[in-house]
Formats: sequence, C-alpha cells, structure tokens
Amino acid sequence: MRTILELDNLHYRYPGQGFLALKGASLVVPEGRKLAVMGRNGCGKSTLFLHCNGILKPNPGTVRLDGRELRYDRGSLLELRRQVGIVFQSAEDQLFSASVAQDISFGPLNLGLSEQEARSRVQAAAETCEILDIMDRPVHALSAGQKTMVALAGVLAMDPRVLIVDEVLGNLDPWARSQVLTVLGRLVDRGKTVLMSTHDLAVAFNWADIVVVMKDGRVVAADSPENVSRDADMMNLVGPPDPWLSRASRENESRGMLGSRLSFGSAAKGG
Repeated sequence: MRTILELDNLHYRYPGQGFLALKGASLVVPEGRKLAVMGRNGCGKSTLFLHCNGILKPNPGTVRLDGRELRYDRGSLLELRRQVGIVFQSAEDQLFSASVAQDISFGPLNLGLSEQEARSRVQAAAETCEILDIMDRPVHALSAGQKTMVALAGVLAMDPRVLIVDEVLGNLDPWARSQVLTVLGRLVDRGKTVLMSTHDLAVAFNWADIVVVMKDGRVVAADSPENVSRDADMMNLVGPPDPWLSRASRENESRGMLGSRLSFGSAAKGG
C-alpha cells in the first residue's frame, strides 16, 4: 500500500521545558486509510500532529510527504499545508470571520484562487459537511457541533489529501459526533487520508482501519483494531477497560472480527 506521510524518529522539546514531548516517534501513514491515534493525555498526540504539516520542526527527525523530505522554507511549508490540513481540538481557534461562508472561504482565497474557484470550493465543502443551511449565520451564534463542522469545512475547502483531526469529538453530543464520523468516512471513500486522535474506545475500534498507540512521546503500536484489542498492554494504554467492548470482542473473536465494529451510519468500516 502506498505511503503518503512518514514521520521518522521525531524528537521535540517545547521552548522552556526540560522534557521531550516527542522521543523518537515514528509513524508510516498509508494513503486512503482511517487512523485513530490513542494514548493518555501528555503522550504526544497533539505534538505529533503539529509536525505533520510543519507547524513544529523536529530536532532531530524527518517528515516526508510522498517520500520527499520536508524542507522548512516558506514555499515548502505552504505546499505541505495545502496537502495536509489540521482541525484543532477547539474549533473556535480556527473560526474568526463574521459569517460561516466568509470563514470557509478564507483558505481558498489565500491560496490565490479566483473568486469563482473559491466559491466552488466553499460550496463543495459545505455540502460535504451538510452546513449549507447555516452559511449566512454569524460564527459566534453556532453550537459546538456546528462550529466543529464549519472548522472542518474550512480545512476541506483547501482540498488537502491528508486530514488531521485532533480530539474534536470530546465536547460534542452524540448526534454531532455521528455527523463528524460520517463526514470523515465519506472523505476516505473519496481517497482522502484521515488521522484522528480520540479517547473513545468504541469510536476508535469501530471507525479506524489502523489504531496508533502512543506512550511517553513514542509510537508503540500501529496495527489493526483487531490486533491492538487483543494486546492487553496496548489496551491498558488507551483507556480503562470497557466491559461492553471486552465482552463483545470475546464473543466475536471466533469470527475474526472486533465486536465493537458495529454501525456508525455511513462512517462505519467500509462506508
């Protein structure tokens, strides 16, 4: 399977801090797959994500897109950020325009696209995220779920090949969570690659093709949900035991499938 993004032996120390946030983290990201990145708070998930599109620079370490090593000059970073988009944990960190339509159009216009092309990008992103009915509304008047969808649409309007989603589900109600997962599944069906950090075991083991586990600034596993679920040490790192998940997994083990891979609508495995 083709590799789209590769993180090789990343080390990073935040200025003024005495400890390394990343300690040789490595990850190979195959194209067109859904990856759930898991681990306890402080394990390095967000720091890893910020290296994926050059917001942070490793020292040492290497980031490659399509096999080409990232250079940190302005032109190279601009190209990378066209290819790899990030939706941050707090949607409000990405929303600053007066209306939804203006916010989504900010990225395409900054790419130097014509007004017609930018409008087409905005329309397509809004349709994908099912927010056409709120395009004229002020951003500050939106619900948490709506703000998340607008932030997601703003990134999609840049037409990235890789989408990074940093723990956006935690503050959403069940309907909004399902909507986000449906959209992400739809994007992968169209050939996009999605990395999403989450603490939700049921979401990760139902939705993802690959579960990535981090500990102390390193990637300690990147495997199928089925294999990770059978590893007691890895399961201990991703959260407290879920009795329902464990029971369902045992009941379905003989069929070679993880019991939690039920249905999240069209966001489920294969949809």
